[in-house]
This record gives sequence, C-alpha cells and structure tokens, in this order.
Amino acid sequence: MTSRRKFLQTSLLAGAGLSVPSYLQAEALRNLANKISPSDTINFAVIGCKGMGWSDMNAHLKIPNVNCIALADIDESVLAQRSTDVENQRGKKPKVYSDYRKMLENKDIDAVIVGTPDHWHCLNLVDSLSAGKHVYVEKPIANTIEECNLMVKAQERYGKMVQVGQWQRSGSQYAQAIDYVKSGKLGQIRLVKTWAYQGWMKPVPVVPDGPVPQGVDYDMWLGPAPKRPFNDNRFHFNFRWFWDYAGGLMTDWGVHEIDIALHAMGVTAPKSVMASGGKFAYPNDASETPDTLQTVYEYDGFNMLWEHATGIDGGNYGTTEGIAFIGNNATLVVNRGGWKVIPETETVDGQRKNKVEEVTHTKPEGNALELHAQGFVDAITNNDASKLTCGIKTGSIAAINAQMGNIAYKTGKKIYWNADKGQFTDEEANQLIKADYHNGWQLPKI
Repeated sequence: MTSRRKFLQTSLLAGAGLSVPSYLQAEALRNLANKISPSDTINFAVIGCKGMGWSDMNAHLKIPNVNCIALADIDESVLAQRSTDVENQRGKKPKVYSDYRKMLENKDIDAVIVGTPDHWHCLNLVDSLSAGKHVYVEKPIANTIEECNLMVKAQERYGKMVQVGQWQRSGSQYAQAIDYVKSGKLGQIRLVKTWAYQGWMKPVPVVPDGPVPQGVDYDMWLGPAPKRPFNDNRFHFNFRWFWDYAGGLMTDWGVHEIDIALHAMGVTAPKSVMASGGKFAYPNDASETPDTLQTVYEYDGFNMLWEHATGIDGGNYGTTEGIAFIGNNATLVVNRGGWKVIPETETVDGQRKNKVEEVTHTKPEGNALELHAQGFVDAITNNDASKLTCGIKTGSIAAINAQMGNIAYKTGKKIYWNADKGQFTDEEANQLIKADYHNGWQLPKI
C-alpha cells in the first residue's frame, strides 16, 4: 500500500503540474481526490478544530490523497462549522465526536491532527499513538518539560510518524539562512537574538465569570487543568495568556524562533537561563503571562536573547519578529518575510570594505505550512521518518528551551541546567518541570 500511495500521489501531482497543490481550486481538487480508491487514501482526523487545528487540516486537504473523515471538539458550534468546511472542500461530511477518545476507536483513521490548547497536547498525542495513528501535533508540543520528555518516549515506543507544527522549518528562507550560518561566513557568532513584537495584541479586558456557552463541554475542555468557573477570557484563543493552559508568547511565538536559532547553531540545551519582565504594557488586564519579557540563554560560546512585547511592532532590525545571528563578519537576519546578510566593515589600505558580500533581502518561495503538511504525508506514504521536517525530538528541544525561559521568569533566578541529569541545580526550578494533573486525569505512563 505504501508504494501504491507514493506512486499515486506523485502521478496525480505531476498530472496537475504541481509539486505542492497550493493552487488547486476546490472542484479540481475534489475531481482528483475522487479518482483515488479508499485503500490509497490517507484518512485524517482532527482533535481541536477551531484555530490551528483547522489551519493544519486545511493545508493537508490540498493534498489529493488526504481525506478528513472525523472531527473531535468540545464545542458543537465549531464541529458544525468545520464539518461544513470539509464538505465544501471534499463533498462529504466527516463524522463528529464530542470526546476524542471515542473517535480514536475508529480503525479507518490513519493520522490525527492535534490542535487543542497546550495543556491537552500530551494526552491527545499519547492516546493517538497508542491507538495506532500517526500524529501532527501543534506547537509547543506540551505545557511542561516532563510532558515533552514523555511525548518523545511515546513516539519511540509506538513507532508512528509525528510531525510538530513548527512549520517555519519548511520555509525556504529558513533553510537558506541555516545553510549560510553553518557555512561559517558570519565568523564567530557571539549572540543570537530571537524576538516577537506583537503590535496587534491589545489588553484582554477583565470580564466576570459566566455560564458555559450552549453546546460546550467545559469540563472536557479543562481536562487536566485546575477546576475553575467558566470565563470567556480563558476560552478559545485567549487561553494562551493563562499559565493553567499555556506559556504566553514565550511558548506561542518563542518555539518557532528558538527552533530555528538552536538548529542553526547546533545546540540543544543551555548552560543557564535568566529572565526579566512582567505585565508592563497592560498591568491591569486579565492575562497572567508577561506582556514584556527578556530572556538570556547561555550556551557554549554564545548567548541567545529572547524578547517579546505586546502592543508594539518596532522590533529588532525593523521587523516585528525574527532571528538575528550576530557574527564578527556580518549579521544574518531571517523572519517570515525572508532573509538578508548585513556585513561588518573593516579598513583595508585606507578604504572601508565589507568583510563579506552583502545578501540583499531574499523572499521565501512556496507556502511553508503546506510544505510542512506535504512533508508529513510524504513520511507516512514512504514510511520514512527522515522526510519529517520537524519530528517530535526536534519539537521537544524548542519547547523545552521555551519552558526553561518561563521557569526562569517564574523563579526570578538565574538557573543552571545539568544536562546529564536532565534537570536544574535549583529545586524550585525543578518543581516547575513537572506536570500537575487535576480532575481525575493522570499523566500517561509509557
């Protein structure tokens, strides 16, 4: 079946004149998909369908031999909307479930997309793997370091393909920038800056607790998080700004940028971390996570700086987000808009000259999220994990480093990491490594 799927996928795309089917209209895509027999189709399901869960599924549905046959969500209105969205694209509604565990009993499902809030990722992934499914899990892979490590072990045990939604890994500009960094042309890199300045983010207004919306299974939404009354601020998109469920901009944007930085520099864990920040922009709004933060990571031979700010777009090098590799010869800046190299200068025979050749702004090619989806499908089709752009081990490195930044912020200390023991030298920091499950939910055992 694997070889047939590979041949079918290649021939259909070639027939459409495409390497990645970004340009197919829904009708043309349906016509292609209808030519594929059920045995040659990769059947997908989604857990958590509102935001990135749907964006990820939508990207995969642009691949003709991918089908969506099931959706799970705790919000009936979201299920209704996404079921219709799938029908509009493929002409048939998927089955819908309020409990993802029931959905995982469906033997026809080959792969699962996990798009739930961060505090659910570990349970969703482990349950999906143990049910024999491949998994595409949104970033950050988990809300604690303990969960990150557990998820890596789960993939190793069950042997299925796992792609992490750090889709910048599939962007052409990042691949080109990483190659340039590894070429050594920048000279000794002493500092790497990573940042996200988010001017669109306004205060989260304080609102009172209220009734659970009709059609929402709020107890299921909470899952292993602490029991709390329903508050609209903590639901859907804004869950990111509350520690019970996520880690703020540090883990929301940070994993994307930190991932590229660490991969280019060839490192996995810092020697020490310290952080300072707080709610400086909107001190009285409803969010808990810091709206302004600077975090300094110490690695062998260089430091990495993460910084974020809400309500401000004026980030480093005139960009709202990005990564800058600052070397003795030049600085390379890369973000979602492209990459460039800014040379240092030196005096040679009385004249100022660039130490290296300037690289002008180079824009990306293709749609990185769709390329990321294609990589996952290729890995499944070929039964080849090397085709994954961001496997679970890779995703865990960025998530763990981001969690370390939040732990340094919470403790207010400079904390030191013991790589051999996989823990900090500070006991308070070590307590924050651990997951704390509630409401009868338990951390999976692998």
